[in-house]
Amino acid sequence: MDAALGPPAAMAEHREELTPMMAQYHDLCAEYDDSLVLFQVGDFYELFCEAAETAARILEITLTKREDSTGSYPMAGIPIDSAASYIEGLLEAGYRVAVADQVEDPDEASGIVERSVTRVVTPGTLTESELLRSDDNNFVASLARGAEGYGLAFLDVSTGDFVATGPDAAATVRDEIARFDPAEAIVGPDADAAAFADDCMVTAYEPEAFAHDAAHGRVADYFGSPDAHLGGDAEVRACGALLAYAEYTRGGEGDHDRLDYLTHLTRYDPREYMVLDGVALRSLELFERRSVHGSEGTALVDVLDETACALGGRRLKDWLRRPLVDADRIEARHDAVGELVSDPLSRDALQTDLRDVYDLERLISKVSRHRADARDLRSLKATLDVVPDIEDELSDAESEHLCDLRERLDGLDDVRELIRNAIRENPERELTEGGIIADGYDETLDELRGTRRAGEQWIDDLEEAERERTGVDSLKVGHNSVHGYYIEVTNPNLDAVPENYERRQTLKNSERFVTPELREREEEIMNASARADDRELELFREVRREVGEAAERVQRVADALATVDALCSLAAVAAQYDYCRPEVGADGFEIEGGRHPVVERTEESFVPNDLSLTRETPLAVVTGPNMSGKSTYMRQAALVAVLAQLGSFVPARSARVPLVDRVFTRVGASDDIAGGRSTFMVEMTELADILRDATKNSLVVLDEVGRGTSTADGYAIAQAVTERLHDDVGAYTLFATHHHDLTAVAAELNGARNLHFRAAREGEDVTFVHEVAQGAASASYGIEVAEQAGVPPGVVERARDVVAERAANVDRDVDAGASADVDSGAIESTTTDTSATADGGNADPSDDVLDELAALNLAEMTPIEALTTLNRLQRELH
Repeated sequence: MDAALGPPAAMAEHREELTPMMAQYHDLCAEYDDSLVLFQVGDFYELFCEAAETAARILEITLTKREDSTGSYPMAGIPIDSAASYIEGLLEAGYRVAVADQVEDPDEASGIVERSVTRVVTPGTLTESELLRSDDNNFVASLARGAEGYGLAFLDVSTGDFVATGPDAAATVRDEIARFDPAEAIVGPDADAAAFADDCMVTAYEPEAFAHDAAHGRVADYFGSPDAHLGGDAEVRACGALLAYAEYTRGGEGDHDRLDYLTHLTRYDPREYMVLDGVALRSLELFERRSVHGSEGTALVDVLDETACALGGRRLKDWLRRPLVDADRIEARHDAVGELVSDPLSRDALQTDLRDVYDLERLISKVSRHRADARDLRSLKATLDVVPDIEDELSDAESEHLCDLRERLDGLDDVRELIRNAIRENPERELTEGGIIADGYDETLDELRGTRRAGEQWIDDLEEAERERTGVDSLKVGHNSVHGYYIEVTNPNLDAVPENYERRQTLKNSERFVTPELREREEEIMNASARADDRELELFREVRREVGEAAERVQRVADALATVDALCSLAAVAAQYDYCRPEVGADGFEIEGGRHPVVERTEESFVPNDLSLTRETPLAVVTGPNMSGKSTYMRQAALVAVLAQLGSFVPARSARVPLVDRVFTRVGASDDIAGGRSTFMVEMTELADILRDATKNSLVVLDEVGRGTSTADGYAIAQAVTERLHDDVGAYTLFATHHHDLTAVAAELNGARNLHFRAAREGEDVTFVHEVAQGAASASYGIEVAEQAGVPPGVVERARDVVAERAANVDRDVDAGASADVDSGAIESTTTDTSATADGGNADPSDDVLDELAALNLAEMTPIEALTTLNRLQRELH
């Protein structure tokens, strides 16, 4: 255990001798021994001993000392008012934080002030708005393993989103973890924490929480018997343990721990959604653009997100995280987006209204957790006030999806009226100092306020009355927090002070007095104020509790608003950037004028390209120079598939796409130094996953294979992979390669074709046209690309010389009749003996060779293809 966690060693040695406060701190550290305890002392949170030293180092705050009868202890503190930023720093350093607040008024305490941990702050259970990104979910995950497989659950404590699944293999577990990207995870006693890699904080939580009976009972307490809606024992244990952990982070005891706003637990089957594993999410840059020269760039979600509120932003990200595979659901979203595209006035009006929508999910969560203040309730009401306007805007909707959303909108008139009547329009933030309950809501409170106002008015009138009575024009009536109300008379006028004045305080130039009547009024005002403040707090808690009882209704409204906002965003993007409605469920890819949705926004000009992959010809080998557009072309095909199935229109003139069950990508070079894996090993691991898991309904994007080893080995792997994808898998495949020999292999496969990106040469200058064409590329233009990248001229010239020398050597070998002995593993690997006839007999091949030679299209062949073909034909003749 980290030395900073658990009870301080210096205190543990003599626990019985500690002062009451330090004993209290020691015991809380012992109870929450997995966290740094922030211990409230007045206006500060304090840490002591090892914890103080750790916090001072991480947060760069002053380390001081506390001395008492038992010794001297290192101490560090942070102000409560700005605690959030300090807590964030501790979380980023990998610590959990237990916040121990004073739960007793120090003025009323008899002895030591009672303190209790009111919440445990962890990366996955954040609820503080200052620490959360408003448009992102913040999930904590739970993984359990049973006889039937794994159970996996994800909970966003701040919104109440709670989902579970039962993936049947470790690979699928990793896929789902990558999909939800949790900030934290708890892991059962039999589960493998390695599934979470190094992406989040992992806790081996109490095994008892994962026990079947305890987990089953906890899930049943929230949602009824889990047997009806969860898939098995492992799922029940994952969900039950996650509920226990969420309750634990609430702090406190008893029913106060219960998360009443958790009103629904949704089980999903991973097969209901397109699978996008961690490799695909990163390489397609759906959520984060890989840094280039220190610049973060733009991700797909950034170009899609025109949402007006946080609810819609989270919903859009969820759709992007989980594209659909159900054609009916996809079509329903397309219908809604299409209607909003064609009606810009209604769309603009909806988005204008949605901009006034607060984050209902997190608001009702705060209400249910008893953490909402009066301003939160007014924000909730302001959002509900917008709902009738959104209903009106949808009144003429025709698509079934939009009509259903309109029916699900509920203005919650009772809740709105309660908040309007009970809470002032601009309430104070502090709940204990009054100024939050509206006049006229409570008769008792109104009477107390009336008493206070009457007393204050009497005091306001007192100054004028006493000036007239005493003849002292400089006399004034004032108030301070120490002495209360007073009458102040300057020294030159002390002779005029009446007999009923009682001296309260002497100053340098004046005296302060009080009268029996003033003392009586002061007591009356203070008593009325204190009782009014207490009454306001009592009333506010009642209102907050009543609003919290409507949590499920509020969540349903939030769900509908989120969907409307996400649909409007997709429609706005489609209208502005000329996206088309795709036909989903086609027998292959037929895309005309396809564009990359991110690149077209960042380039001054973008060249659209067509794509055709059919069931009969599902594989295309793509060649062409670096920088010619191969990678963009392949990625845009994958992104069109993702966009179409999440319900969006797509960047193309027209698009017919199949229902893709999974997108696989093998793109770029990366290594895993910490895991001891080289770039080539990472590449081969990803390739193995593709060949093992891809189906005929998958889309495979391969951007170079086999470049991390020798040319001969790399080419051999590339050819073998091509043949396996073609012969056995049948997935829609785009394979970009610099192994030009591979184009000869593709030419001989019935279900494959060659595509290339054109380049125009003028002298030694090369221009990349960025247009795709049929056939193989004639050259790689690698030296020209190197020159454009700034490689020194001497190196460029030497490279050209080496190419020329090697070409001359090949020519000499061919001229000498030694073509069969050319030093090229690629040539040997693509040689095919076709001398045998179909019935196994021998035939004179001369006629077939002449026919094939006459049919060759030399203009579209690379030099290596021509050499390979001539080598094969020569062998057939001999």
